[in-house]
Amino acid sequence: MKTLEQAYQEFNFDSFLAEQLVGTAESVNAYVECCERYLGLNKTALIWEGNNGESAEWTFEQLAEASGKLANYFVSVGLKEGDCIAGLLPRTPELLITILATWRMGAIYQPLFTAFESKAIEHRINTAKTKLIVTNDEQRKKLHGVAITHILTAHPLNTLSHHDADFWTELTKQSSVFAPVMQNFEDDFLMMFTSGTTGLAKSVPVPLKAVLAFKGYMAYAVDLREEDSFWNLADPGWAYGLYYGIAGPLSLGHSIIMDERAFSVDNAVQIIQKYKVSNLTGSPTAFRMFFGFKEKFDSSIKQHLRVVSSAGEPLTPEVIHWFNHDLNVNIYDQYGQTELGMVIANHHALEHEKKVGSAGFANPGHRFAVLNQNNEEVEKGGIGTLAIDFTQSPLTWFKGYGGNNLKSFVGQYYLTGDTVKLNEFGGVDFIGRADDVITTSGYRIGPFEVESTLLECEEVLESAVIGKPDPARTEVVKAFVVLKPKFSASDELNRKLQEYVRSRLSKHAYPKEIEFVDALPKTSSGKIQRNLLKQQEIAKMQGIQKAV
Repeated sequence: MKTLEQAYQEFNFDSFLAEQLVGTAESVNAYVECCERYLGLNKTALIWEGNNGESAEWTFEQLAEASGKLANYFVSVGLKEGDCIAGLLPRTPELLITILATWRMGAIYQPLFTAFESKAIEHRINTAKTKLIVTNDEQRKKLHGVAITHILTAHPLNTLSHHDADFWTELTKQSSVFAPVMQNFEDDFLMMFTSGTTGLAKSVPVPLKAVLAFKGYMAYAVDLREEDSFWNLADPGWAYGLYYGIAGPLSLGHSIIMDERAFSVDNAVQIIQKYKVSNLTGSPTAFRMFFGFKEKFDSSIKQHLRVVSSAGEPLTPEVIHWFNHDLNVNIYDQYGQTELGMVIANHHALEHEKKVGSAGFANPGHRFAVLNQNNEEVEKGGIGTLAIDFTQSPLTWFKGYGGNNLKSFVGQYYLTGDTVKLNEFGGVDFIGRADDVITTSGYRIGPFEVESTLLECEEVLESAVIGKPDPARTEVVKAFVVLKPKFSASDELNRKLQEYVRSRLSKHAYPKEIEFVDALPKTSSGKIQRNLLKQQEIAKMQGIQKAV
């Protein structure tokens, strides 16, 4: 296995481009890279599991035929290169056909997560100036009153409204022949939005150059091999699921699995066993759920599960240990953002120091830095803001929010807003979002370390930790805890959890308050919204003060 240092030394942007893409920086198309280049090989591109027990496989040839017809339909209703086309669909063949057809005609694909309601949808399509939405019956009702010129509905149960068209009916009218529109690296092919945890979601246009970066992550960090059975658990309505569940693997000619059903541990175990998944990626939320119901994982899974990658939030040590000890597989933390893609990782395909709790090292083609309050790079052991050095990161592609808003840049650095430590190996230890870090009696505490310690307790399924404002200490540590079904909240359990954290972590970091809750607030992509919990606490305190 190659070392990380060797990969850094050998990386050359021009050579990587020539090796990985059919096209060039001046003539490239995402459909060509993710589908057309693999025609004639009789390879499976999509494995689909439906809501009602049905399943199907689609070859690259079948997707090429369907996407050509849909691209011709798009053109027939007046759409053109550079227009924005949205998919408000679950994980179905229609979704993948829509994505490939959009790219084929040089248009921009916009994902709309199926958990969104009308207000969230309207904000995104108004901002993106979306021309057409492809949806289905279940989601169609969310578009009543939304100003959109064209709606294409799959499997209509009722009479189509006056400006709707039926997906499969329209495809039967079209030719499958459609020449891909070639573009350059700076042309956009995706219109993403940030998760909106701190205000209205901001648009993040993604240029075609990103396809090259996606391939790098899949190769170096995920270690996707031709013989792998690969599954990304993340929903393609969000960046990780779209970048690395669809574009990344398909660009390498690899099949993808799409499970239309809502996520559950039972469904996930079924898919992993049925398809003998060897390479699994997903979010810590899913993997925490796996750990919470670890008795459901048959020992046969360890015979084929080779590597697991996690992105979104740091993994907890007990989850890492369970995968390693019980399933005999390494699960590695990896780091990225909608604006960057995945840029830091513990790499499955490269040898380097692996430290539990660390996000790892920069992917080849990227360089990170940790900056202090004066935006100066810190030495090992220093704590500061994680930044990406764009002058030494040839695979980076972010052009700013809305295409030109560069407020997240300071000089050559993109500031992630995450607080990290530059560890003893030169890697990154995640501490927390800058606004999540807790200051209590002069100590700075990352919520993640307290949450991780709570999750070591057998009673705890999930936890979220915030700093509750306190006049004497600035803040006190407060934990919100979701218990596993067979356990009940009690004062005794409260004290037990407090004492455990005190003994395992420190006297100043244990939660002074614990509140047992049924569920934690999360973004649609599964990240815990600590800011909402903190706002609730502030509102409670303000209410008490007014009453007094």
